[in-house]
Amino acid sequence: MSSSVASIRSVSSSPSSISSIASAGSGEPVVLLHSGGMSSRQWRRLMDRLAAGYRVLAPDFIGSGDNPPWPQGEPFHFDMDVAAVEAIVRDLARPIHLVGHSYGGFIAATLARKNPDIIRSLTLFDPVAMGVLHDAEDPEGLANLGTVDGEDAFNDPALGGGDAWMEQFVDYWNGPGSWRALPATTRDAFLRVGKKVFYEVTTLLRDRTPCAAYGGVKAPALLLTGESSPIAARRVVHLLSESLPDATAHTIAGAGHMAPITHAGAVNDLIVQHIERAAGAA
Repeated sequence: MSSSVASIRSVSSSPSSISSIASAGSGEPVVLLHSGGMSSRQWRRLMDRLAAGYRVLAPDFIGSGDNPPWPQGEPFHFDMDVAAVEAIVRDLARPIHLVGHSYGGFIAATLARKNPDIIRSLTLFDPVAMGVLHDAEDPEGLANLGTVDGEDAFNDPALGGGDAWMEQFVDYWNGPGSWRALPATTRDAFLRVGKKVFYEVTTLLRDRTPCAAYGGVKAPALLLTGESSPIAARRVVHLLSESLPDATAHTIAGAGHMAPITHAGAVNDLIVQHIERAAGAA
């Protein structure tokens, strides 16, 4: 990471807690949550931009990044990541600007609906809050989601997180051939956390949180998606933008699900503008 970003490690080494947090700057806190299989490093360019005026924290999720690996054979539920991030946020003892991508967007949305009083602003890129598709009985979104969730092999713990499973997962989000096109070192990095990602995915796919549950989040929300993101992701963004009381939706032209990395400039411009508007209105 850049020299302006410091790494904080807490005294806890429990695999069910977060002990690795990148931090930069000072001021109102901004918390950045990364996508599944990635780490806080995905946000380093955004951290550099925000550090001039904000205290920016980017934790690695449980079993991800520089945290201890998730123990083999141990079950995991996304609620554990929610609780771990919530502990960090509560320690800040003031409202936060919360940003999340994909799995991180889902954790951010869940944290916000459970703790609306601590959210100054909310930004979500393709949050995988798939429960809203079921609640709305959204035909397009559910049909698209079924192309992976309907596969028995995709839900098989014996295969979950392995090479074939990860190929199906990555190709769903990024298009056929995306997994095999990655450098071997990148595939190896995903496979090291593959089982944890499998648990993230299989537990969030069982989530049935309805659209109305997000109605209590009064803070201004920015909902982002890519023009080429999977249909299910785009439908989630649409449904959440209708459910959150103060929401704006925006599509990144020519981008897909990984736009926070592939189109970081355009995405970060929108995030920074959204945070600055919310901070200025406080």
